[in-house]
Amino acid sequence: MFQPSQADVRRFFCGVYDKLIRQAPMEPIETLSGEWIAQHPQYHATLADLDQALADMQQVQDAQDNPFLHLSMHLSVSEQCAIDQPPGIRQAVELLAARRGSLHQAQHEVMDCLGRMIWESQRNGHPPDGAAYIAAVRAQATRD
Repeated sequence: MFQPSQADVRRFFCGVYDKLIRQAPMEPIETLSGEWIAQHPQYHATLADLDQALADMQQVQDAQDNPFLHLSMHLSVSEQCAIDQPPGIRQAVELLAARRGSLHQAQHEVMDCLGRMIWESQRNGHPPDGAAYIAAVRAQATRD
């Protein structure tokens, strides 16, 4: 399994942003990442400065959105849907996106469910509960 370091993740997203603005050729995973980057203009200045992004790893930034984590979660949810793993996640996300009228908004809600599942797994010392995760996404689809 590929386990990139925090610096690797920052280099990846900054590199994708650079290719995006230069309209350079991209690998499929970069294209997908670029689509999510394009939907988050509030992160563009951060992604444009790799040296600062790497330097910022050393600083604790309370109550600040982490663009690299946020984009990584979008990418994770997209990949989960692409391979339908855990089984049923694709349908649950599609249902939520249809209810919200926006895949982007739906993904943000799914990311909350994903974060909660990971937190509970770590807190309880158990493997992630894919069924509970999918149930949480489906429950979001029934809320207004």
